[in-house]
Amino acid sequence: MADTAAGAALMQIEVVWAQNGQPQTVQLQLAAGASLAQALAAAGQQTGQVFADAQDAGIWGRVRPRSQLLADGDRVELYEALKVDPKKARRERFAKQGARGAGLFARRRPQSKAGYGA
Repeated sequence: MADTAAGAALMQIEVVWAQNGQPQTVQLQLAAGASLAQALAAAGQQTGQVFADAQDAGIWGRVRPRSQLLADGDRVELYEALKVDPKKARRERFAKQGARGAGLFARRRPQSKAGYGA
């Protein structure tokens, strides 16, 4: 931990988000006791990004409120909403492949009985 001239302790914080499918990171030094919202505001000023309040944010993979206080070395992450429901996407893939072309019994050994796998 480094100290400023005023004597306040600084924390190292990493802010991570996705832009055009690529991860973006910025390293920040914030005063001890800074919140998640303050980290996002500082990252926005440094990078020119605007992080919407409606977008979920968290620390080390867990969604947290914007009022959450940070600790030294925390990784602040911004999460995007899913574009497609995974269950719906799986159903559509299965329908496109057809029932016979997918699944556990799609391939059989020659001379094997129906229902027994490879």
